[in-house]
Amino acid sequence: MNYQETLKFLYSQLPMYQREGATAYKKDLTNSIKLSEHDGYPHKKFKSIHIAGTNGKGSVSHMLSSVLQDSGCKVGLYTSPHLKDFRERIKINGKMIPEEEVIKYVEKNKLFFEELKPSFFEMTVALAFQYFAKESVEIAIIETGLGGRLDSTNILTPVLSIITNISFDHTQLLGDTLEKIAFEKAGIIKPGIPVIIGESDKTTQSVFINRAKTLSSPIYFADKELQIDYSLISTDYKQIFNVERNQKAEYTNLISDLTGLYQKKNLITSLKAIDILKSEFLITDENIYSGILNVKKNTNFAGRWHILGFNPLIVADTGHNIAGIKEILIQLNATAYKRLHFIYGTVNDKDIDEILNVLPKDAEYYFTQANIPRALDAEILFKKAKQFNLSGKMYKDTQSAYKDALNNSEINDLILIGGSTFIVAELM
Repeated sequence: MNYQETLKFLYSQLPMYQREGATAYKKDLTNSIKLSEHDGYPHKKFKSIHIAGTNGKGSVSHMLSSVLQDSGCKVGLYTSPHLKDFRERIKINGKMIPEEEVIKYVEKNKLFFEELKPSFFEMTVALAFQYFAKESVEIAIIETGLGGRLDSTNILTPVLSIITNISFDHTQLLGDTLEKIAFEKAGIIKPGIPVIIGESDKTTQSVFINRAKTLSSPIYFADKELQIDYSLISTDYKQIFNVERNQKAEYTNLISDLTGLYQKKNLITSLKAIDILKSEFLITDENIYSGILNVKKNTNFAGRWHILGFNPLIVADTGHNIAGIKEILIQLNATAYKRLHFIYGTVNDKDIDEILNVLPKDAEYYFTQANIPRALDAEILFKKAKQFNLSGKMYKDTQSAYKDALNNSEINDLILIGGSTFIVAELM
């Protein structure tokens, strides 16, 4: 098998949630346990940080990886989904897993996969764990794919668990209340292992407190300890933060190459995690400042308020659920532009009424669809958006939408690409 044949096998033989939807969701850890046993329990051969949450998992994962890399650690990073290349999911010190490693792993285990019939995600997690063990990483940062309790990654016993926040997403699988969703995410909390909750919420915090108490796990709410009193965007498109701990200055002029205003929440979560990791991994303040400044450079992170061009300003953002969209709207309100052109598409298993209701009415929309089975048809999206007084045109492919947006824009306009990770992926 060559690399393209290997990818074809992964995508066509094994169900993948991001493309197919709920049919690919496995509601137990049986296959993950069997895969690990088959591979010799690789996840037990490295230390790990396990991260769940509705939004912010990727940002926190990459911030922590960057700081740990700066401190001299060999850091594995497992995230999902990918934007352009499958191998983005599995990195060591920012470098993607080599194609040959993917090929060798699939060839070696193809018969076992065909017998076990694991999901795409289960197999990909197994590949990541095997690769990290083989390469002897000092620590691996592992992001859950969906939920937590029954997620394929949840065979880990990490040194630290992190739950970034809770909002509504994947409700058909995780539950239709915040408490139910929190229960699923809280499933990554392990006995005696410290857990950080990034954003405290009266509706859900008792779920985490009770779970942590039952398991004798120290629990910390990052936003109750750390605060950011202000942030601003510098002339070279960096974000500058002043961070306080209990109203006293902790990190002044902390500069990040991530420009999303919502990153201050993820930064607070990451800094609290660093508090716990600092002594074991010999992290200095210099590592923190350098690591936060160079997240993109160190980890090749992309897709979060990602500036693709100027005159007009072109921005891509993968925020796709209601909480993520609201954060994008806050950023839009803080951004100067003459006219907004929004290239928007979504998936067919998401209740988008709440999102369409809050989208800006004065934007020009380019309703489109990604080239995946799970994409919501552009015509259906166009008709639905009309009901919410959103005006624009529909396009059957993202490239046509992008071309029209460019042609219709002036130098002081803003072109925003979003609504779905897959829309962003195709246009990046």
